[in-house]
Formats: sequence, structure tokens, C-alpha cells
Amino acid sequence: MSAVDFENVAVSTRVRLARNFSDYPFPNRLKSEESALEIVDLLSAQLKDVEDFKLHYMDTLEPEKAEFLKERNLISQALIDNKKYSAVLISSDRKISIMINEEDHIREQYFMGGFDLNHAYERISGIDDIISETIPFAYDKTLGYLTACPTNLGTGLRASVMLFLPALAQTDGMKAVVRDLKNAGLTARGAFGEGSSAEGHLFQISNEVTLGVSELKLLQAVEKAVCIVSAKELSERERLVEREGYTAFTDRILRAYGVLSNCFTIDFSQFMQLLADVKLGVAMGILDGSLQQLDVLLTEMRPANIDRMNGSPLSGAEKDLYRAEYVGRALHGMELLTESKRSKLSSER
Repeated sequence: MSAVDFENVAVSTRVRLARNFSDYPFPNRLKSEESALEIVDLLSAQLKDVEDFKLHYMDTLEPEKAEFLKERNLISQALIDNKKYSAVLISSDRKISIMINEEDHIREQYFMGGFDLNHAYERISGIDDIISETIPFAYDKTLGYLTACPTNLGTGLRASVMLFLPALAQTDGMKAVVRDLKNAGLTARGAFGEGSSAEGHLFQISNEVTLGVSELKLLQAVEKAVCIVSAKELSERERLVEREGYTAFTDRILRAYGVLSNCFTIDFSQFMQLLADVKLGVAMGILDGSLQQLDVLLTEMRPANIDRMNGSPLSGAEKDLYRAEYVGRALHGMELLTESKRSKLSSER
């Protein structure tokens, strides 16, 4: 498959490593805030000259900022829930985050746009190596890295790629994909991991097995699955147009674009549904534009992010008004439906 094909399916890549320090009890066994802060101080000191990290203590972080970081996949709900003992280091480019005293002492993750598992692993593995130079990890020759949850034993590696799968999601094809992934020791989850819904037809493909398999084998398994699922999605998109008929399919895409470009108010759920159709329209060439720009818009229009852009919290109804106005301006600025594109579509009726 070409790089362009992957751009139409693969949204982002994330590689996460779970680690614990050998000299401290697991986070759920920490008996004092002092011990938790020692872990934070140890890690901060070790990484102070490595990246331009900013340290956030969760117990002093405003709830709105915490929700914003969660929407950006930089922290988890578990980190927020354990705020008395937890913290996070975030790089200035927001590609690296290291959650401290969540379920494990550290959850290191590298997050990037597009599809490049090897690059993501190399970046976060480099951080992992620097930490282990002076802070010994809890490790067993048989079980590998020791983690709070047995499902992370071994490599402690979770490699995932976010895929945009609107055609498979609208047919029975996704059921077969989920079944095949499970048989291969992989899984498909929603945009925010286990227990989350696949809003906007976004699915995370990731490994479930971490024990008894090398990091390289895990990365190769996820990469192979992404290639297979992407190929199925692209084929299913063509069949989707054939089933609906070109006219009906194009009308659905343009109606979604029309509503998003001109609505006065819109809630997040409806925004996600319509944006998925607009993204599909761009991927299929019915609309011009960049899928990457639309993915940025998706993140920007989440509730906590709207509050941050507004400079103060808004009510639910106020957010819907803000979202509609912002999205309308953004889409017009992207020039997804130019006059030349309108003329071309009219000629194809």
C-alpha cells in the first residue's frame, strides 16, 4: 500500500511502556505521599536535561486543565482519580507524556500523527533507557517487567494505531475484523482505549499480549494488522459507494458538509457523526482538503478544549453555539468545496 492510502486510514500512532521501580511498592501499595513524591522527584531529576518537559502535579492541576490533557490523550482518568499521589511530565511538543503513579510507577508514551510504529518505539524506548540508567526497574528473568496488572507483564509494551474505519463500521465487516484481531492476540478499542466507544468511526488497533513475545514481534504484529485492516477499509469504501449509489453517497457527504458549515448550534455527538462523513468525502475525493486538518478540528471541538480556547468554562448550550460557529469558520477556511469542485460534481450528476 502507498503512503497516501495510509493517510486516508491511519490517524495516529502511540507506543506506551509500563514500568515500576524495584525499590518502591506499586502505586496502590504506597503508604505515604512522601514516597510518591520521591518517585516524582527521582524521575524529574533524571529527565531534566533530556527533553523540554513540564511537570504537572495532579492534586494542584485545575479540573478543566486535567480534562483538557485527557482529551489530548496525554493523561488517563486513572491518573486523575489518583491525584493525591500522581503527576505527569509532558514534553513541549506534546508528543511524549510520562504518567507517574497511575496504575504503575510510570507509564511512558510517545504519540504522533500518522503511521510509524518503529519511530514511536525508538523515541519512547530511548527515554526508557535513560530512566533505567540510574533507577532500577522491577524485573524478573522469567516474567519480564513486573506490572500492577498481569496483562502488562513481560515487555510492558502497548503499541496502537488509531484508524478511521467508516466503511467497515457501517457494515458487518467490523465484526470480522474484531474476530480476526482477537485470534491474532490483538484488539480494537475506541478512541480512548478500553471501555470507550468508537466515536467518529475511530478505532485503536493494539496488542493484547505482552508476555513471552519480544518488542519487535509485537510491533510487527500490530503493523501487519494495520496493513490488512487498512486494505479492507479501502475496499469496503468502494463497495459502500456502489451499494448506496454515487448520487446518494455524494448527497450524504455534501449534506454533512452543509450542516457543519452553516449550523447555528451543534452538540459534540452530532458533530462527530457529521465530521466522519465529511472526512470520508475528503478521502474519496468528493471534497478537497486535508484529513489531518479535520482531525485537528475534531480534537479542538471536544468540550474541555473549547473551554480552554474560550478562556473560561461554558455551559453545555454555550459550547454547542461556540462549536457551530468555530466549525463553520474552520471549514470555509479549508476550502473543501471550491467552485471548481462544485462544477465538477455538477457535471457528474
